[in-house]
Amino acid sequence: MKRPVLYTCTVLVFLMLFLPFLSLARDIEPIVSTDWLQQHTKDPKLVIVDIRKVEEYKTGHIPGAVNVVYGSFAVMKGGLRNEMPHADDLSDVLSNAGIGADSNVVVVGNADTIPNRTDIARVAITLKYAGVPNMAILDGGYRKWLAEKKPVATDIVRPKPARYDVKTNEAMFVKKDHVLAAIGKVTIIDTREPEFYEGKKKMDFVAKPGRIKGAVNLPPSQAYTKNGTFKTKAELAALVAKVAGGDLTKEIILYCDTGKVASSWAYIMTELLGYRNAKIYDGSTEEWMKDPKAPVEP
Repeated sequence: MKRPVLYTCTVLVFLMLFLPFLSLARDIEPIVSTDWLQQHTKDPKLVIVDIRKVEEYKTGHIPGAVNVVYGSFAVMKGGLRNEMPHADDLSDVLSNAGIGADSNVVVVGNADTIPNRTDIARVAITLKYAGVPNMAILDGGYRKWLAEKKPVATDIVRPKPARYDVKTNEAMFVKKDHVLAAIGKVTIIDTREPEFYEGKKKMDFVAKPGRIKGAVNLPPSQAYTKNGTFKTKAELAALVAKVAGGDLTKEIILYCDTGKVASSWAYIMTELLGYRNAKIYDGSTEEWMKDPKAPVEP
């Protein structure tokens, strides 16, 4: 029996419109609450990764959380800071943390400062780069967990090693040559705070102040409430749309000084808001400002 033409067309339209979103299906939400985490701490598929310093972890942590410090996920490579570890090294880090192919991973850290919040996002982005399909950030971090007087443990959790074979997602990042060719053609977002975007300040390791030519500004401080939790999805969507528009398919390039800060908005855009072509220029100004031919403003 032949299907009516109208029926067939309807199915095709549905697939074209919604299949990309179905591919983004997750077992857990990209941002989870402290209440949700408390209810799921005994889930056998759940791995809680506490990225704080060892001494902080030993003082107290979420029951069952394994300590894998931030530096395990962000390394110096090719003269640049906060780069992705080599695939073999990253496989070892994830395997030793007890992360397997079917794990649900929640990243926990202190969320009291912008640098700490961007550390958490960078680790989540690294998990995505490694091919972990179900990663999440604990909203408000360990400080919120503690403030709510939720259970705290002091034992050193030694997970049963799993085996995670990293399959790197290189498409998440772009190189300097790609950014050079994209100027004036795609939206480039500088995720540093305004004084750095405007060239009034710079990091010591960055050769000169300024921003990539044509870049617009969206600092990470705008993504969070004063309590260190994320703003609502609607608020975050409005902030992004203001600088990048609402087209979820167009290419967008995000950068900062080392790629770490840009990870906050990259995570929000790709995992929460559905922007499917938002990429990080990981070399960021640390690399860009070394090149006298790379266009800079102001």
